[in-house]
Amino acid sequence: MRTATTVEASAGWEQTRDFVVEAEKLGLDECWVAEAWGSDAPSVLGFLAARTQRLRLGSGVFQLGVRTPVAAAQAALTLAEMSDSRFSLGLGASGPQVIEGLHGVPFARPRTRMAETVQIVRSVFSGEKISFAGKAFEIPLPGEARPMRLSTRPNEDIPIYLAALSPAMLELTGQVADGWLGTSFVPEGAGDAYFRHLDAGLAKAGRTRGDLVVCQGAEVAFAADEDELGRMVGARKKDLAFSLGGMGSAGTNFYHDAYGRQGWADVAAQVRERWQSGDRDGAAALVTDEMVLATTLIGTEAMVGARLRVWRDAGVDTVRLYPAGTTLEARLDTLGRALDLVRHVG
Repeated sequence: MRTATTVEASAGWEQTRDFVVEAEKLGLDECWVAEAWGSDAPSVLGFLAARTQRLRLGSGVFQLGVRTPVAAAQAALTLAEMSDSRFSLGLGASGPQVIEGLHGVPFARPRTRMAETVQIVRSVFSGEKISFAGKAFEIPLPGEARPMRLSTRPNEDIPIYLAALSPAMLELTGQVADGWLGTSFVPEGAGDAYFRHLDAGLAKAGRTRGDLVVCQGAEVAFAADEDELGRMVGARKKDLAFSLGGMGSAGTNFYHDAYGRQGWADVAAQVRERWQSGDRDGAAALVTDEMVLATTLIGTEAMVGARLRVWRDAGVDTVRLYPAGTTLEARLDTLGRALDLVRHVG
């Protein structure tokens, strides 16, 4: 498996910058830059392109609705040029809370907007004049405007990854993307929850699993003994409860739904109800040790190594690591140990 991490610059930028530079020296293969409701991704990626030499960089993700498809393609072409073709474009629909609540843009028809965005982006990458008439986008708009092409150099080799959790978006990913940026991954439940839909999309496009890079992420942390492991698992429960109950809007939470499809529908529903009622400690108390250990890479080195083998055998091509640690040195130490394990697992 290849190795990756995800960063953002919302807080502690200097440490984040130094972490990425040092992670490259440790041998990390890829760094994805997030933008949710904090810092933007292109600014950070441009800076990192100038401070790294080998590391592949990616947007993890550009949110639909924040940019036009052509603006996303422009940023991708620019970042590919600045990084000597080390850039991958990650796109995600986000959710109604961020898109409508923060940006004031309708979240309607995310699958259609994603499908049309990918078509437009690939057209821009090819250097064609941009002319598109779809259900969500029309370029150029009716009137005097004529189709244009960008003045930048075309680049059809930029990989496009989609962040997908819902069945419809997973199927689209299989149809049109070069890679899948996944999360909330439980290998034992991933067949029905994720791969069935990805494979359906691949089949529609006449492609196979080998045509799609599967990139999955999870927190990684090493415990010295059972007591420390217990504390780590306990500390992670509130984060997982937030994903199940606090992410998205009251009616739309893709993380909650994904966990539900992987065998925890009842618990996920109870956690969301408690969280949305304001009882966050009660919500965290409903999260079981099994849930935390199944969705993370937390444990002794032997436990983490065993889980990495399960991930590899489940079809993960790139493992995206979120190393634990309260200092830069601690995070790098965790990352270095995880990289050694991934190399050993193969």
